Amino acid sequence: MTISDNTVVLITGTSRGIGRTLVESFLLRPKHTVIASVRDTTADYVKELEALPKSDGSRIQLVKIESSNSADPATAIKDLKGVDHIDVVVANAGGAGEKGTIPLDLVSPESVADVFTINTLGPLALYQAVKPLLEKAQAPKWVSVSSAAGSIGRLEVHGAHIVPAYGIAKAGLNWLTTAIHSANKDFIAFTVHPGLVQTEPGNKAARGMGLSQAPISQRQSIDAILDLIDNSTRETTSGKFWYVIDGAEIPW
Repeated sequence: MTISDNTVVLITGTSRGIGRTLVESFLLRPKHTVIASVRDTTADYVKELEALPKSDGSRIQLVKIESSNSADPATAIKDLKGVDHIDVVVANAGGAGEKGTIPLDLVSPESVADVFTINTLGPLALYQAVKPLLEKAQAPKWVSVSSAAGSIGRLEVHGAHIVPAYGIAKAGLNWLTTAIHSANKDFIAFTVHPGLVQTEPGNKAARGMGLSQAPISQRQSIDAILDLIDNSTRETTSGKFWYVIDGAEIPW
């Protein structure tokens, strides 16, 4: 059975945090099919995802995508059942690496390469795999979940030199997103900075800044991301980098 009448959304990195909350939110909308990628389809959180409440006509389909494995996205798309198009892709999976904050002169090229693979090359492989299905949508949308740490224009303002691997990787993701916008004249492709959100990595980063927890709730960030996706257009949104909390455009 095909789902031509459903809005189809693919989200990566859905086991927790922003990705999981996005899955929950889209499933509560009628006639939505959510393709949720996880690293391990045998993990306990898979049953939790499958059991999430769903609105009329909505469903979830779990696929395995490990961002460090460039073959996974193509395999996941090939194994989809009853999906003849994809309307929205949210490239959310990512990570800062084990060390996170580290002086630029001490970070190893190997750790930078690892984080770059997850945050930039993973989404590249995802884009290549999903493009044929995106092209079948009426208004295809690609959304990259990035970070202000990837802004070269505001690197000094944010002091992002303390997260070199993450910053380099997210800058790469930003470039990729702009390239998707440029190469596909019918796509709406843009990057979002979700803010310092109350997720496990967000709270860890906040503690490193002397805060007890991140200042932005997941609900606040998710609602802002959803609003931007819903109202995005090629003319006003695509090819840009957005801070979803206040709606401001971030320089690349």
